Amino acid sequence: MNKHIKLIHSKELASVDYAYASQVPRDSEILFLAGACPLDPNGKVPAISNVEEQAKLCVENMKMALKECGATITDVAYTRVLVASTNRAHLVAAWDAVREEFGDHDVPSTLSGVTVLGYPNQLVEVEAVAAVREK
Repeated sequence: MNKHIKLIHSKELASVDYAYASQVPRDSEILFLAGACPLDPNGKVPAISNVEEQAKLCVENMKMALKECGATITDVAYTRVLVASTNRAHLVAAWDAVREEFGDHDVPSTLSGVTVLGYPNQLVEVEAVAAVREK
């Protein structure tokens, strides 16, 4: 668990499996990550009909981008999970896969169904905002 990002769980709102808000200290550098796509090293989308596998690959790619910024997944303060589907079960499957990858770091997030994403056969994309302490 990241000690500098404060995850806020409401006692007044419904009990959910994510924080309702996050608070980032003033001495942090904010990182805005492009949507992490489920691209393999060749730039192709694998697992063309598997929402869970694509979601996991999105998070793995996000971790690589974070690493290049000197950050880790526990520096993430917010995510948005986009799923190209109108089937709520697909959205939940993607959400569950992303949440599993984040473990105890239950950042506030938005889950949305969309009509289409940018790459052929892409079903999932994960956007993130992170914060790292300035040195």
